[in-house]
Amino acid sequence: MTNSDPTVAKDKDKIETTPPEEAQAGPVATDEVILATAGYDHTIKFWAAHTGVCTRTLQHPDSQVNSLEISPDGTMLAAGGYQHIRMFDLTSGNLNPVVNYEGISKNIMTVGFQEDGRWMYTGGEDCSARIWDLKMRNLSCQRIFQANAPVNCVCLHPNQQELVVGDQSGVIHIWNLQNDQSEQLIPEPSTSIQSISIDSQGLYMAAVNNKGNCYVWALSGGGPKESSQLHPKNRILAHKRYGLCCKFSPDSNYLVTSAADHIVKVWRTVDFTLVQELTCEAQRWVWDIGFTADSQYLITASSDSVARLWSLKTGEIKREYQAHQKALTALAFRDIHGLKPVTSLE
Repeated sequence: MTNSDPTVAKDKDKIETTPPEEAQAGPVATDEVILATAGYDHTIKFWAAHTGVCTRTLQHPDSQVNSLEISPDGTMLAAGGYQHIRMFDLTSGNLNPVVNYEGISKNIMTVGFQEDGRWMYTGGEDCSARIWDLKMRNLSCQRIFQANAPVNCVCLHPNQQELVVGDQSGVIHIWNLQNDQSEQLIPEPSTSIQSISIDSQGLYMAAVNNKGNCYVWALSGGGPKESSQLHPKNRILAHKRYGLCCKFSPDSNYLVTSAADHIVKVWRTVDFTLVQELTCEAQRWVWDIGFTADSQYLITASSDSVARLWSLKTGEIKREYQAHQKALTALAFRDIHGLKPVTSLE
């Protein structure tokens, strides 16, 4: 695995698109790089990230997919949809979910894992964030945090002891899992919090709302049994339209935001100045974003049904992943070995 261009093509100006054929399906967990996408066509597709070939399609009947996440060890994929949490085993050729939890009343908007894979968290339109025990490989709800409005997003602090919950009334809840206490933050009243991200070093937290504004706080504290302290740092007028996603790069040097304006914006965390805009004529709403581990490339999921690989340095599209029939709303990307920078997309 090297840091070279992931698309090594004869014509470097040409955007690589997905070959029409599908590769033979096999255990996804044997792949060094896992890329999964999903949305409104009721399928989850896995891709050979370096070639753009769709290697496997999982069916997700009954609803769209709102959120995807790969477990830290790369063995499981969790998918949140309408009234469902489904989990798929990536170590086998089984195309059916090994867990199908139906005990939720509304949309599951976000799913995520604790760093050791001991538990999973979700947030949903039933106004709750939940923690699920995964020890027995079936879902058992351990704890529930009740908000007063539908929950759009949940983010786990790198300290693994604080869940940050964003709801549609504009409240950010910081739930301390050690003492079960919570604090509230309201950056902009009655303005829905769409996405929250904390950088890998636990230095910054960002939240984007449905007006396109992005708020950034500096974090301190957050030691054992101690809640993080938030210090307002920046209010970025990131987008003029509905904000959708924000995410810090793995090296903490960049913050990216996306919105209904069809543009992904890249901000430098040193001073939160704009350094790059990623867009193309076909791109529509960008609902989800993923980074390669070396922070050199970005993957986006757009409602034009296409996922795209971008160079952060040049702003160029390096590859397009095309096979879905409807809007893409979720992606999951992981280098399961994590031993070297992930741009073994070459």
